[in-house]
Amino acid sequence: MLRITIENTPTEQTWILQGRIVRPWAAELKYCWKKSHAERNGRKCIVDLSEVTFIDGNGESMLSKMMNEGAEFVVRGLYAKHILERLKENLKRRASKLPVGVALLLLVGLFAGCANPQASTAPAPPPEVDVVNVTQKEVPIYGDWVATLDGYVNAQIQPQVSGYVVKQDYREGSMVRKGDVLFEIDPRPFQAVLDQAKGQLSQAIAQEGLAAINVKRDIPEAEARAIPQSQLDNDTQAKLAADATIQADQAAVETAQLNLGFTKVRSLVDGIAGTAQIQVGNFVGPGSVLTTVSQLNPIKVYFSISELEYLHIADKIKPGAVGDLLRSSKSVPLQLILADQSTYKYPGEVVFADRQVNSQTGSIRITGAFPNPNNILRPGQFGRVRAVTMLQKNALLVPQRAVTELQGTYQVAVVGQDNKVGIHNVKVGDRVGSMWVIDEGLNPGDHVITEGVEKVRDGVTVNPKLTQPDSEAR
Repeated sequence: MLRITIENTPTEQTWILQGRIVRPWAAELKYCWKKSHAERNGRKCIVDLSEVTFIDGNGESMLSKMMNEGAEFVVRGLYAKHILERLKENLKRRASKLPVGVALLLLVGLFAGCANPQASTAPAPPPEVDVVNVTQKEVPIYGDWVATLDGYVNAQIQPQVSGYVVKQDYREGSMVRKGDVLFEIDPRPFQAVLDQAKGQLSQAIAQEGLAAINVKRDIPEAEARAIPQSQLDNDTQAKLAADATIQADQAAVETAQLNLGFTKVRSLVDGIAGTAQIQVGNFVGPGSVLTTVSQLNPIKVYFSISELEYLHIADKIKPGAVGDLLRSSKSVPLQLILADQSTYKYPGEVVFADRQVNSQTGSIRITGAFPNPNNILRPGQFGRVRAVTMLQKNALLVPQRAVTELQGTYQVAVVGQDNKVGIHNVKVGDRVGSMWVIDEGLNPGDHVITEGVEKVRDGVTVNPKLTQPDSEAR
């Protein structure tokens, strides 16, 4: 696929080509060139081929057409540089087929040049390039994973009694405290049940009082054998039954009081109350979800890492053993990259790892937590979590712009002691800021070219200018 980016300024028009210039993308490039080139209005046209990965015959034909029509090419990779040299050779061959009159003019220029042999034989000065030393140091290697945010606690608010909702007492999206009333259910049926239970309790108390009087009166009469013993036994059992009735009615009163209190549906946690799932006037029951309250400070993040990365992180927390992250004495510091590519200012930590590795994906789910004092982070957001997975000792670092990729092969231009360029194939590792870790192909202290790669090829002599590596490589 070919990506075409056109940038216009008052003085020049810049084309940035990325990808493969092959059929049918060459036809698309021809259409864009015909359309945009007509609107150039005398401005200088620059075509950047630094990020082109492959060009076929159709692509070369289109680039030749652009060169004939005044385009100036900028290249940085070795592959694009070879293509540009081939285009120039094609133009020279075409120039050899010019009409006789034009050839005579060229011969006149040739003889005029021969009149000054010093000008024709003077060697061109070696091209000037910027080089940096390959540095060797211990660098932290970061892991980067896609994360999903969720509330630390997500409490679904459900009523404990059935009835009609008569009032909503909170504003959706606002902060609520534990115990705040969120909804009110019609209390009248429950008030009536409470009043009935209180009446039954009063009746039971009265019956218990009568039974106590009868027992108190029957005791001396039964001792004097004025009444049969069976009458005393009956009155005693009647009192015990009245006592039990009082206890049952008291429990009924307490249940009615609880149900009446449950008509005011309260928040169970401190947090942000979500959208109401019902409206005033709806009939709800214990199975109805009225809303959700999420505790957002701190807020949880969920992300999955590979088994190997998990072992690196666990070993960093607890050297010598891979154990439960939740019980480790030290926490893994986490960084959160938000959707706008900004870094969240508060560092987070790993809370715990899941109990098992997913056998299908070979990954383990990690739960982290970030402070969220201003409730900026919300459940459902996506981001990227970064954490140090290992420390690589004696790592060789070069700027990323010094590395050229050619069809899956990475190359670096190295300047030797005699200022001659050698093209080295290298094996790249992780990226650290604007630097790249080189695993194979370079030695500490080598001079690698960072600016002017497009000017050189293997074996040419250059004029190197030593510069300092980027500050991001610390």
